[in-house]
Amino acid sequence: MPQLPPVTQALLLINTGVFCLQFLFGFWMDRLFALWPLGTGFLPWQVVSYAFLHGDFGHLFFNMLGLWMFGSELEQVWGRKRFIQFYTASLLAGAVVQLLVAPLLGSQAPVVGASGALFGLLLGYALLFPNRTIMLLIPPIPMKARTFAIVFGVLALVLGVSNTMRGVAHFAHLGGMLGGWLMMRYWRGQPPFGRHR
Repeated sequence: MPQLPPVTQALLLINTGVFCLQFLFGFWMDRLFALWPLGTGFLPWQVVSYAFLHGDFGHLFFNMLGLWMFGSELEQVWGRKRFIQFYTASLLAGAVVQLLVAPLLGSQAPVVGASGALFGLLLGYALLFPNRTIMLLIPPIPMKARTFAIVFGVLALVLGVSNTMRGVAHFAHLGGMLGGWLMMRYWRGQPPFGRHR
């Protein structure tokens, strides 16, 4: 069981605290801080704030479980600064991709949840520890981290393109993976980025 480093712990507490505030101010929290499509209530700060709201307890629980599973070890390896950079890149890329794709899908629904950032963490974990075994909860099937990331990425793509499982922001998940992948390449000085010092 991974330890709980400070940024991961803070993210767990903030997400849980915001979820409690949603009980008190539900409509206003969603109206102001969920990620609304462009032209239907979008406000600039929503590209960050959406990642701290959740639809229900199950949504919060599984996202926080993923944050603990993948984020704890990544923060220990990268340190606080890089972990914050990676998490932020993933959630921002998730928001941008969702905003770009929502008009194509005709979606007017707002997006909430840390899933985009979590998909980024999953990708980062799979790139750092590709052969580490992960156990799914439902069903309890062990698989390598690399396989886990590929399966979840392909599922998000198929479900997003087929526009099934409405109410799930599949392209925010894919955007989170894209943001994490780009951040890893930036750190490594790989294309599309040049070498940096």
